[in-house]
Amino acid sequence: MRIMVISGSHRDNSQSEKVAHYVARSLLDTGQATETEVFSLAGNPLPLWDEGIWNGDERWNELLAPLSDKLAASDGFVIVSPEWHGQVPAGLKNFFLLWGGGSAELAHKPALIVTVSAGDGGAYPVAELRMSSYKNNRICYIPEQVIVRHVESVLNEDASKNNPDADAYFRKRIVYAGGILCAYATALKGVRESGVARTETFRNGM
Repeated sequence: MRIMVISGSHRDNSQSEKVAHYVARSLLDTGQATETEVFSLAGNPLPLWDEGIWNGDERWNELLAPLSDKLAASDGFVIVSPEWHGQVPAGLKNFFLLWGGGSAELAHKPALIVTVSAGDGGAYPVAELRMSSYKNNRICYIPEQVIVRHVESVLNEDASKNNPDADAYFRKRIVYAGGILCAYATALKGVRESGVARTETFRNGM
């Protein structure tokens, strides 16, 4: 079971990346996954989408091929997003644009949404991701989600920086959600292998 964790913040040393690495370790420590990897958008390493990606531009092929291979080899995903001005960061939205058309990288694979907030927020990115980010790439968000509020006071390696009650809650909640994600990953593998999800006829969602 290979789960790829996408850290959607453009910032270096972000709280989102902290959470992403924690989730990746949790999946391994609990035996829910056998392999995990964190891909961070820190520094916004993926250029903005342009039509060259539709036309098989060699520049795009060289840039995306290594990441495409890793995504295609994954059984499921965790999408970690901060809330910036009540929105998902632009680089994370761009990430989903790059793998459209029901691609083998994301299509019909489960994803757990994890959002982070320095305060009491974090709900808006959940709604935004569920509403629009799946349409053409066909990623399948599971019903469970995790909203890590007051993120600076939880999931820190230095226990003295954690709010004990909140930290314990989020650690348990992440294990619970991770178990559901991996169960969906097992189930959806059969959907992909059945052939019913082929996208040649209807490449784009309605």
